[in-house]
Amino acid sequence: MALSPGWRVFASFPMNRYVVLWKAVRSSGFPLFPWGHCPWRGTGSLLDPKMKAFLEENTEVTSSGSLTPEIRLRLLTPRCKFWWERADLWPLRDPYWAIYWPGGQALSRYLLDNPDVVRGKSVLDIGSGCGATAIAAKMSGALRILANDIDPIAGMAITLNCELNQLNPFPILIKNILDLEQDKWDIVVLGDMFYDEDLADSLLQWLKNCFETHRTQVLIGDPGRPQFTGHSIQHQLHKVAEYSLPEPTRQDNNGLTISTVWQFQP
Repeated sequence: MALSPGWRVFASFPMNRYVVLWKAVRSSGFPLFPWGHCPWRGTGSLLDPKMKAFLEENTEVTSSGSLTPEIRLRLLTPRCKFWWERADLWPLRDPYWAIYWPGGQALSRYLLDNPDVVRGKSVLDIGSGCGATAIAAKMSGALRILANDIDPIAGMAITLNCELNQLNPFPILIKNILDLEQDKWDIVVLGDMFYDEDLADSLLQWLKNCFETHRTQVLIGDPGRPQFTGHSIQHQLHKVAEYSLPEPTRQDNNGLTISTVWQFQP
């Protein structure tokens, strides 16, 4: 894959490359919160027309090269202009949402193959990104869904991806949920979130509290990042599924070959 030097860094493993690559947000002329100042977007909110046009112009609709060909997503691919540009020319915040990460792929595949896990239940998707796992939960019959991400642009991408899959958009919370009072959820899912040691420590404590307070089932997707495999959470996990990654995903993730779904059991 003949990426430009900047995007070669962007698309490589591990995810915490963003800490180095994206220290400053470039001025873009787009509003930071496209739905106003409130970090909550309900199902009835409208997409900002200018941002919607930008995302549609600079992403590609695809369902190939992942574990879930049933799900169509707007992603950054080699057919997109910014794939070939220097990374610093991208005018928005870190585009985590523009990549379908392998941990999220495994979680989504697991939910699609095992719909009874979420059918009729409430599901919280932390670090939702492109929204694929939340979409998989919706396709599998989840009763209530909240997609959470700190990036408002991810919220727009999730809404567009819902529409691509003929789904009514579900609520999206644009805020660091770890700073908020915990709500009751039947299931919490999170993929590719253990890419930074400090974040991993915060997640572990939050998930423990969630489990102890509400007996919430927690499912984690990860392709074997060292920040996850070397973390103390490993002593509190049960493997529920393992998937061989498609070749395109392997190429985009430094040759990682598998992605695993774990159940958190503190």
